[in-house]
Amino acid sequence: MLDGLSAETLARAQFAFTVSFHIVFPAFSIGLASYLAVLNFMWLRTSDAVYRSLFDYWKKIFAVAFGMGVVSGIVMSYQFGTNWSVFSDKTGPVLGPLMAYEVMTAFFLEAGFLGVMLFGREKVGPRLHMFATGMVAVGTLISATWILAVNSWMHTPAGYGMNAAGQFIPVDWLAVVFNPSFPYRLVHMSIAAYLTTAFVVGGVGAWHLLKGRRDQAPRTMVSMAMWMAAIVAPVQILAGDAHGLNTLEHQPVKVMAMEGHFDSYPDGAPLILFGVPNIAEKRIDYAISIPKLSSLILKHDLNAPMAGLDTVPDADEPPVAIVFWSFRVMVAIGFAMLGLGLWSLYRRWRGTLYEGAWLHRAMVLMGPTGFVAVLAGWITTEVGRQPFTVYGLLRTSDSLAPVAAPAVAASLIAFIVVYFFVFGAGVFYIFRLMGKAPAPYAPNHAPDHEPGPLRSAGITPAQQIKSGR
Repeated sequence: MLDGLSAETLARAQFAFTVSFHIVFPAFSIGLASYLAVLNFMWLRTSDAVYRSLFDYWKKIFAVAFGMGVVSGIVMSYQFGTNWSVFSDKTGPVLGPLMAYEVMTAFFLEAGFLGVMLFGREKVGPRLHMFATGMVAVGTLISATWILAVNSWMHTPAGYGMNAAGQFIPVDWLAVVFNPSFPYRLVHMSIAAYLTTAFVVGGVGAWHLLKGRRDQAPRTMVSMAMWMAAIVAPVQILAGDAHGLNTLEHQPVKVMAMEGHFDSYPDGAPLILFGVPNIAEKRIDYAISIPKLSSLILKHDLNAPMAGLDTVPDADEPPVAIVFWSFRVMVAIGFAMLGLGLWSLYRRWRGTLYEGAWLHRAMVLMGPTGFVAVLAGWITTEVGRQPFTVYGLLRTSDSLAPVAAPAVAASLIAFIVVYFFVFGAGVFYIFRLMGKAPAPYAPNHAPDHEPGPLRSAGITPAQQIKSGR
């Protein structure tokens, strides 16, 4: 099946496969950790049993997703030593400390408080439990910060020098961490994680509403998720636009591939909506485009000239077809999220947010699209960087370890088999958990420490459940 492929191609395919499995779990756990923190805060603030019920429901799903993210990340990191040892040697003085900081700060923070968040509520009290939940959420964001600092430096390297052995060495750590693309990528990825989680939560809530469950828990899931979609999806589109402008400044060839601009346009470039990249003839077949709109979006001038791939040596071009299509998948999903958010606002204004069957079907359908958008975005970013591992400085072909193609092929097949069994079972279990309705929270007695205006008024969580809140 893999005969005739080079060691480089197989090593790239192996890393792409493992990182694609890995990235969906952190994207989910980042957003879900913050969602759990919000639910816990609302439970302590209001004593509304629905929030406690949802916290207990989603914390189980978070635990499974977090565990699979950790395991898949460890497996992925070993490839730096097995398949990409030259890359590790040359970039180690810069990237190695950043990866260590991620472990010493984010992972230790998450691991230290995760057990308290999952199992320690009754043992440590509500305030410390809330602190632990918040620290887990903060830890996931710190983890994303360090990892994106590493990846962004590979795209827009800064603050480095070279030693006699040909290694990149840090000269200015602030410039290394806060490299030109880092702020844009951190904002874009963080918002993507929140949107991904919101659409999963909304899809699960809508699923239970479609199943005829009319209790408050699925309604709260739908309401909170759709507020997030309506408010944050437009922000993400603006963040993506800013990220695109930054990419145009520092990685113009990637933008050429994203836009499908094989030719240069001296008096304004069109926005190609759809088409089929013809790599052999270097053109977009069956193109549907809007004249000069690309120049307006990217340079805010209808007549601004735009360079094309005809100005780039063939050896420096990324795989155009992959970048072209993955970019359009990401953008299409982003606008679909915006459309669903606006639709939910209309139904909320009409007072029928919980009765619209077609809206709920659309929410279920859109539930997994956040993961697709995240994968499409990372494919656009990483494939668009080719043929470099460190953009413009270190080629992928010069980063490969001295490994034989059959060895890489064997490990790739092993990864495919093991991943589909192990992570397939994990995902199946998450779906089983999601398929069950949240159990109502009904304590045997009302704890004396429960704060909130309802508790102050003498209304306990048990009374709220009886009254149908």
